[in-house]
Amino acid sequence: MTEVAIRLPYQGGKPVRNDAVKLAGITKVFGANDVLRGVDLVLNPGEITVLMGANGAGKSTLVKILCGVHTANAGTITLGGEPFSPSSPSEAIRAGVVTVHQSINDGVIPDLDIASNLMLDHLTAPGSGFFLNKRKHRAEARKIAAAMELNVDVTQTVSELGLADRQLVAIARAMAHKPKLLILDEPTSSLSAVEAQRLFRLLDRLRDAGAAILYISHRMSDIRRIADRIVSMRDGIISGVFETAPLDYEGAVKAMLGHAMTDVDVHIPEAGAPVIRLSDISLRPGSKPFSLDLHANEVVAITGLVGSGKTDFANILFGLGQPITGSMSLHGKPYHPITQRQAINAGVFLCPKDRASNAVVQDFDISRNITIPFLDRHSAFSFLNRRSERTKAQCTITDLGIVCQSDGDEIGSLSGGNQQKVMVGRWLSEASNLLVLDEPFQGVDIKARRDIGHKIRETADTRATVVLVAEMDEALEISDRIIVMADHTIVGDHRNDNVDLARVLTQVAGQQSETTDKTEHAI
Repeated sequence: MTEVAIRLPYQGGKPVRNDAVKLAGITKVFGANDVLRGVDLVLNPGEITVLMGANGAGKSTLVKILCGVHTANAGTITLGGEPFSPSSPSEAIRAGVVTVHQSINDGVIPDLDIASNLMLDHLTAPGSGFFLNKRKHRAEARKIAAAMELNVDVTQTVSELGLADRQLVAIARAMAHKPKLLILDEPTSSLSAVEAQRLFRLLDRLRDAGAAILYISHRMSDIRRIADRIVSMRDGIISGVFETAPLDYEGAVKAMLGHAMTDVDVHIPEAGAPVIRLSDISLRPGSKPFSLDLHANEVVAITGLVGSGKTDFANILFGLGQPITGSMSLHGKPYHPITQRQAINAGVFLCPKDRASNAVVQDFDISRNITIPFLDRHSAFSFLNRRSERTKAQCTITDLGIVCQSDGDEIGSLSGGNQQKVMVGRWLSEASNLLVLDEPFQGVDIKARRDIGHKIRETADTRATVVLVAEMDEALEISDRIIVMADHTIVGDHRNDNVDLARVLTQVAGQQSETTDKTEHAI
């Protein structure tokens, strides 16, 4: 059943070799801004092309032209040798061009059940009929879920799912369209290592069946696993194509940025006094208790697989959950927040992982998105001081290099990377005792990652800083200390100085349950 579901568009399981997707001289202008300036690109059947580009390079605009959201000002696209110029996403889907966007909510409807999400495009297609056969509808949805190795109850509402499962539903929905061209925008940003490997296996099969796949990512682990070639974009043009094995990742990054990627040399400062102390904390019933001190002038990266306990740890710090056992103190005083407001009032801030669902307020402009947790600091006698708000926002825009026209721009008008900068900037805009950032580099390019990381470290002297990351290179770039979590406890604590990466990765995989030697602890 699984093979049939994947190979249906390819006649008896054998690839039907359509001509490549060809873009020639594609341009796109928004006002005075030349976003795309003559893009030439070929996407070959049976090949995974990884597209890299800094924020503002034109990646998103190019994808939106391919999937029918925007129309090019000039240039041509052919699909299977025929002219292709979709006027809407539904028209692109019918032609076989299917996109899974970075924002998960663009790929699923949370209020519908999984079956309806998986079958939605079939139900709305011409000739689908007026009456719904629920039994058949759910049976077909189960076939699609099985093909994706998605073990879920298809009658469950999508809003009840976690972030990773929502992403998998969006990907399964895309694959059900029998794509000639499948476009994936940072698809593993919310997935565990196991879930990512499941996706990679399916992409291998889809590629072998003859589909062209455009995969947008900057994750080295993704690129090394799946890329047949790398295409770099910069300033609205293709700046490099790399297709000779072994693929030149460093060269692709240089073509993307316009200069070589230099290593980040972390100078570990002397840690200050303990800001927050956790004693004999248990995150789950039966989990091993742990103790931890977090110091001023220290950036601590916490890494581990999805389900290792990182999110539970962040939640107890921010009043979103309570430890099963143990105690916490903040600057020597008992600290047990039961609401987010109590945590914020105590100077403990959390920048959450899911930008679309838990951070960005689409109805507000950039300025209000930055200041919303701190409106009382911009008010007098219940009157909001808009000038004070805008001044704070403008400082944040300058400090983080947020690309926009003004602080009054709609947040939705920004690229994903610049939205992420706004969310991080929100919590950097005010002084804190403890700043917790959950995946602050999610969905941003390497340059934006460096910008955000530099600002985090630059402002860390008066507070303790915790950064939750999934990628080891991110932990090495940002931190003074790397803590590894597995099974809802701490299994490793390493100073970021000639780190034994093999040991760290073993601990991440949960193959070592004891903590590192006392000499490695900075507690």
